[in-house]
Amino acid sequence: MEIINLGHASFLIKNSMGKRLLLDPFPNDIAYSTYEDKVDLITISHKHFDHCYISKANIDTKVIDTLGIHAEEFCTIHGLASYHDKENGLKRGPNIIYIIEMDNFRICHLGDLGHTLDEDMLDRIGNIDVLMIPVGGNFTIDGLEAAEITKAINPTYVIPMHYKTPKLTFELDGPEKFLTAMKNVKKILSNSFIPEKDISSTNNVIFLT
Repeated sequence: MEIINLGHASFLIKNSMGKRLLLDPFPNDIAYSTYEDKVDLITISHKHFDHCYISKANIDTKVIDTLGIHAEEFCTIHGLASYHDKENGLKRGPNIIYIIEMDNFRICHLGDLGHTLDEDMLDRIGNIDVLMIPVGGNFTIDGLEAAEITKAINPTYVIPMHYKTPKLTFELDGPEKFLTAMKNVKKILSNSFIPEKDISSTNNVIFLT
């Protein structure tokens, strides 16, 4: 499996059979390069413009944007209800947490999570190999909250997302608070990452550039 960071909260996951899953795609409006190629499946955590762009190549591609269990040909995806803010969605609406089971990995994409997670939600999320978590604050949890949630989930790998970069014009914090709060940070001079199984350590932060 290969995980490619496309920027913001969007990732492309390629499985061992070459199938492609696209998470939270964005348009060119946010300054990153939009992923326009054909994929096999798309997930959307919420309907804000920077998370739900569908390219012309993917007009007929299946989109998952609802709660519940979705059994697909090459993966199983479980959508869990959450919110984009600390007021049960009153400010920014709902958000879907996705648990993706693919190639014997369990991947959790938290979308634009805006609140901490209680014990019930942590139990529902369960054991995670790769966690994708927003850290930029303002519209989502901030870096310190993200570090607390990461430690509670205790994944093998964690990839920070949704933070300020030189390209991005949104009013977000950078990743520094989160990276400082975590201990084991590995900066990779690439936007691509191949996770390994049977790693004994947890909370390994993968900072993709």
